[in-house]
Amino acid sequence: MVSTYVHDNVDSVDSREPHNSGTPVSLERLAALGVLYRHLETEAEVQALARERHYKNQDIMDVQREMFHGDTALYESTLVKFYNEHLHDDEEIRYCLEGSGYFDIRDAHTGDWLRCQVHPGDLLIVPAGVYHRFAPTTDNRIKALRLFKDEPKWEAVNRGPEADASAVRAAYLKSIE
Repeated sequence: MVSTYVHDNVDSVDSREPHNSGTPVSLERLAALGVLYRHLETEAEVQALARERHYKNQDIMDVQREMFHGDTALYESTLVKFYNEHLHDDEEIRYCLEGSGYFDIRDAHTGDWLRCQVHPGDLLIVPAGVYHRFAPTTDNRIKALRLFKDEPKWEAVNRGPEADASAVRAAYLKSIE
């Protein structure tokens, strides 16, 4: 089951470390931000959710050091890209198949980073317009099913004036008032 807590904000420590501040975060707090969590045991349960939420496409994201064929610099630069604070114009839906990773959600009310450590069977739905970031754990392996309402895409808008002023960000903020 997902472990959720406030991130300790110690940026001098590798993002793959737990960064647990000791302050737990409830699933209700995540839900108040529009972030939904479910634990699903079977592929059939995932496919039922996909039909319920009208997800038409899916693919597999497999992040592991071995995929970079010994190119440590490329692997590390990819992790930096994932860990940059960003948002998407679409929901981000991830179902952990293997390994584990951290999804950090920026609490729009407090500014806190809320860290969600996912394991196999954990599914997170992050609404469009939510600032977030991702890091694998120190095991350097996560395989996740990504679900999409339309064609698969992964277009991140890094935090900044453009993202802050976007219609999707404004709609998100209005939805959690």
